[in-house]
Amino acid sequence: MPKGEHESSRSGYRAPAVHKAFELVRAVADAQDGIRLGELAARAGLSMSTTHGLVHALLREKVLTHGKDPHKLFLGPLIATLAFTDWNYMKASRLGQEIINEVRDRVMDATVFLGVRVRSRVMITASAEAVESLKVSAPVGTWIPIFAGATGKAFLSLENSECIERLAGERGLPRYTPNSIINMEDYLAELNQVRARGYATDDEEYLSGIRAVAASVHNWRGLPMAIWVVGIAGNMGLARLHQVAEIVMASAGKLRSQLEGIAQSASISFK
Repeated sequence: MPKGEHESSRSGYRAPAVHKAFELVRAVADAQDGIRLGELAARAGLSMSTTHGLVHALLREKVLTHGKDPHKLFLGPLIATLAFTDWNYMKASRLGQEIINEVRDRVMDATVFLGVRVRSRVMITASAEAVESLKVSAPVGTWIPIFAGATGKAFLSLENSECIERLAGERGLPRYTPNSIINMEDYLAELNQVRARGYATDDEEYLSGIRAVAASVHNWRGLPMAIWVVGIAGNMGLARLHQVAEIVMASAGKLRSQLEGIAQSASISFK
């Protein structure tokens, strides 16, 4: 071991710059609507000059990125990419795309998404668009709020009530449409139903005229993943929504099994 590494290990060197950088990343992740540099410095308890230098380094490495407002910072694409690196992201991405393509081919008139949760937001990592001309579309890399309809419910059903209330914070549950659930007690009751049946639904709660169904992949490595189907409400009646849910749950289970197989194979190959 080089001398410097030995002395650092023996003295318990803590790499303060690394700790400061992670404080900034955590603060950005906790800010659902992005965060400005001054507010970020205040939350992390750092000087503006230190924050400015670290932020620019994180931007260069794509750990952070700017939103539509160039003064606001968000988590960058590197966060999700790194989460998959140790269990063969390329295979996982390919398998996920194949599975959501199969779902789309079965439902036809709805778009299917695969995404990962990164703290208080969800990033779309793959999509299979409906064959109909009138459809819901969103490019890979799109971020959506954690409380957005069925997708958020699928992820948050894995959390306890204290965590959910903490995420809602002082602002409370957001009202996206007249159908949005904004009462915490009602929302927690809804999550209990999601846990019991294994899938979440969205009856025009995030976007008016749009219904959706989602199921968690329950993957045990990497960022939490979910599959969800989004369709025009006129084509996606409530009875059909629950039929589609069975397809989504089966597909999420299939993806989980395949990802576990990849992880086990990788583990064996390194022994």
